Amino acid sequence: MASRPRIDVSPDFETLAHRVAQWITDLACATPGRFAIALSGGSTPKRLYQMLAATPLREAMPWERVHLFWGDDRFVPWDDPNSNYGMARDAMIAHVPIPPQNVHGIPFRGSPDDAAQEYEGVLKSYYGSATLDPARPLFDVVLLGMGPDGHTASLFPGKPALEEKYRWVIRVPEPGLNPFVPRITLTYPALASSRSAAFGAAGGDKTAMMSRVLDGEWDLPSTRISPVGELVWFVDRAARGEA
Repeated sequence: MASRPRIDVSPDFETLAHRVAQWITDLACATPGRFAIALSGGSTPKRLYQMLAATPLREAMPWERVHLFWGDDRFVPWDDPNSNYGMARDAMIAHVPIPPQNVHGIPFRGSPDDAAQEYEGVLKSYYGSATLDPARPLFDVVLLGMGPDGHTASLFPGKPALEEKYRWVIRVPEPGLNPFVPRITLTYPALASSRSAAFGAAGGDKTAMMSRVLDGEWDLPSTRISPVGELVWFVDRAARGEA
């Protein structure tokens, strides 16, 4: 792999989600100033978002300092059931005291290319520069999932997006995916600009692909995640092949 990860194994899915939620809370509390998180879609993130929005983590998180971004989203309205923004809003954002101006969803305006360009502008404005400096990461935490084909965010095997070196955000036309809508995704340069990146993987259906990623198969997009800081895989025993 591009970065050697730390593997954190939980006995079950519920414990896994709680460990990630607690990890994020601890990092946020220990980090002075703004704390930027790039959110992911999927079942594991949804559960940890619910935990962050519930006692005791809701009260522990320094929400006034937290800024939320998205690693990717489908180009659909935020109230569409396929929207990653809508999922995070319903599971967490609507239930915590985060300032509205600290929530930076991928826009559903104009064309997908327009939305990607606008979101890249949002990131650069937040960062304060058009050039990423490894000594000053864009994000404090990037949350990631891994698809059955090894994709992460909306970076899919064999697609041109994997080779993007300069843009921070791009449109990904993926007509072979369900639902059949374009996606907007952060690129590797933006995802790598993080103090910590974490994959979540639960269930025995993740075991084979996770092993391939951890073995360093470069054709798999998840293999190429290389944050400037730590890389952690939060997995349950089933995903690890222990159950």
